[in-house]
Amino acid sequence: MTRTPVAKTSAERLQVAALPWRRGPAGLEILLVTSRETRRWVTPKGGRMTGKSDAEAAALEALEEAGVEGAVSDQPLGTFRYLKVLKRRAPRWCVVALYSLKVTVEHSEWHEQAQRDRVWLPRETAAEWVDEPDLKVLIAAFDP
Repeated sequence: MTRTPVAKTSAERLQVAALPWRRGPAGLEILLVTSRETRRWVTPKGGRMTGKSDAEAAALEALEEAGVEGAVSDQPLGTFRYLKVLKRRAPRWCVVALYSLKVTVEHSEWHEQAQRDRVWLPRETAAEWVDEPDLKVLIAAFDP
């Protein structure tokens, strides 16, 4: 198991995320999901997992949150930061390593289906829909 070092401050939480993608009829498409609490459009993401590489954890988050599986990259595309805002806790900064996930399976039912919406978008539109500036840049520059 290899962990990719991610620069962070001591107050930040480390997370991993998947950037699910496919080649659709109109070209490159990115899959976004809504966050559970704020309903913003985001990439599937979550905490690092004991016993799994960060890439494996990102792929598992994509399965749980978006119902997709595929080939995940070993190295992150880059990192982005965001302020995690929860209803019952103080906001906390997170630094997220983003891994490419070439989708080969899209399930019609998945674990968090009742809690999230998902949508396939052209790369440029997906970059516009997310709020985090660094994530916008990573999505806009993504070219598999």
